[in-house]
Amino acid sequence: MKYPFFVVLLTLVTLSLLLGCKNKENDSSLSGSTTHKTEEQQEKRRTLTDAFKEYWFSGVAEITSYQLSQERYGELREGTAVNIFVTEDFLPKAQVKANSPSEETLAVLKLNSTKNFVTGIYPYAIMTSVFSPIETQGHAQKISHSVQEWCGQVYMQLNNQKNFEIISHSYFEGEADQEFTLERTWLENELWNIIRINPEELPTGDVSVIPAFEYLRLRHKEAAAHPAFASLKQGDSLTSYTVNYPNLQRQITWYFTSRFPYEIEKWEETNATDPNDTLRLKTTAVKMKRIRTPYWTQNRNKDQVLRDSLGLR
Repeated sequence: MKYPFFVVLLTLVTLSLLLGCKNKENDSSLSGSTTHKTEEQQEKRRTLTDAFKEYWFSGVAEITSYQLSQERYGELREGTAVNIFVTEDFLPKAQVKANSPSEETLAVLKLNSTKNFVTGIYPYAIMTSVFSPIETQGHAQKISHSVQEWCGQVYMQLNNQKNFEIISHSYFEGEADQEFTLERTWLENELWNIIRINPEELPTGDVSVIPAFEYLRLRHKEAAAHPAFASLKQGDSLTSYTVNYPNLQRQITWYFTSRFPYEIEKWEETNATDPNDTLRLKTTAVKMKRIRTPYWTQNRNKDQVLRDSLGLR
């Protein structure tokens, strides 16, 4: 049986439209899946300069020692601080350093920050690690923090998933073992890495910030975002960046070189020793020495001389 030409043509057009819609549905589904899968990776991408790549992907770490004057228990304590900045490959799903780069890894800038000082007879050792993505402007992937002293130790960790997932362990009553989530917002701890990557990305004006984990643990504060005011003051040689928390009576200021690689030369931190007290003792850290070296390979007795080059004993 023969069909009129216009019937055949109409049938072909209808089939073409149906197949086209089906293909569009499939394309839309794939696109939506990709958007969902890489939501964190689709933060605004950074353009990395040749100078940035040469400095940060050279296979060495930047280590800076600081003379520390730390406020604790209403008195200033002398000690040392060390900041170690290094790039490495990070597995965002497992939230750990990768053994080697792959399609699943992210390049991160890691800060290992340490403090050592003595209160009376007993010492304090504090360490905070921050892992920040380099190629995108997303929040820190992970933060871990610990404090050890003769009374005991505390540990706190943040993992950046759909929200900030936080675990905390402490020997203090009421703080023992906690697991909770917070909505993603600015983290004081990640601001150190943003300074080093691109200070123009630092938030300014009225902002919501989760204070440094060191502050939260030493002051026995609940982890939460607080209103703050942030300001950036450009100088010829040094630029300062300040975050002030009115409700906490807390302020921290970083001083860093105004040109790349934006080295942090010193910082200052002021906290009220008591909410009803006007006493303000300022914690300060001023650069002593800075070296660039693959420290993870320098673990023999003969390498101890490198500590002398940092002014550490």
